[in-house]
Amino acid sequence: MTVHPFIEAEKQAGHSVKRACELMKVSRTAFYARRSGLPGLRAVRDAELTEQITDVHAKSRGTYGAPRVHAMLKREGAGCGRRRVARLMRAAGLQGRHCRRRHVTTISDSRAALRPDLIVRDFRPDCTGLDTRWCGDITYVPTEEGWLYLATVIDIASRRVVGWATADHLRTELVADALAAACRQRRPTRPVIFHSDRGCQYTSQQFASLAAEFRIRLSVGRTGQCWDNALAESFFSTIKRELLGTSAWPSRAAARTAIFDFIEGPRCPIG
Repeated sequence: MTVHPFIEAEKQAGHSVKRACELMKVSRTAFYARRSGLPGLRAVRDAELTEQITDVHAKSRGTYGAPRVHAMLKREGAGCGRRRVARLMRAAGLQGRHCRRRHVTTISDSRAALRPDLIVRDFRPDCTGLDTRWCGDITYVPTEEGWLYLATVIDIASRRVVGWATADHLRTELVADALAAACRQRRPTRPVIFHSDRGCQYTSQQFASLAAEFRIRLSVGRTGQCWDNALAESFFSTIKRELLGTSAWPSRAAARTAIFDFIEGPRCPIG
């Protein structure tokens, strides 16, 4: 790093460095820092942060963007702003992953019986306690063998996936298997509300019979209103960004194994 030649000449001639810096509109601190060739405090801190950012990004399997990397650094006690994180990520060539175009999995059944919305967008985690309110939805995974569909059941209070199932079809058995898995795993002692969209799988008589067997009260949101099932949508957004959209899946079995590790692992994030 070179020092401004005019200021250096003035210094060697025995003139005032302060006056020369004022004329060139350069601080004396900057002059001496550049003259010594040592990086400034901000450059050193940027290098340290870049190492931390790279580590967080790698641990997320290359999925976290600047907002989530910043959140993780803040949680670990690193004092830095989100814009600074974004700047350092750009400089390091790091970026998060984005979801692909949505594949339609919700097909309404106009003949289905009307059911109420018992949740009304109230997804507060501490509202009524564990295993009193669940929600669920269906998403898709493209593989080289064709589509793999994933159905989940999420406990609203704990925000954890308590039941899930995969299949190569969108029949009612898919969502029924997910609900049955949740009931077997959690064994709720009180009636549970299960909230979903108005897809034909959730409004079918087969699903209603299974829900009655497990003392499940069914709740549905409005047609075309994703916010009415926001928690389930948030989880799918996360798993697509952090897992399903990170690589091409050669088979349904490979995708299912990865889903198992993601959901049943020690830290399964919601949103």
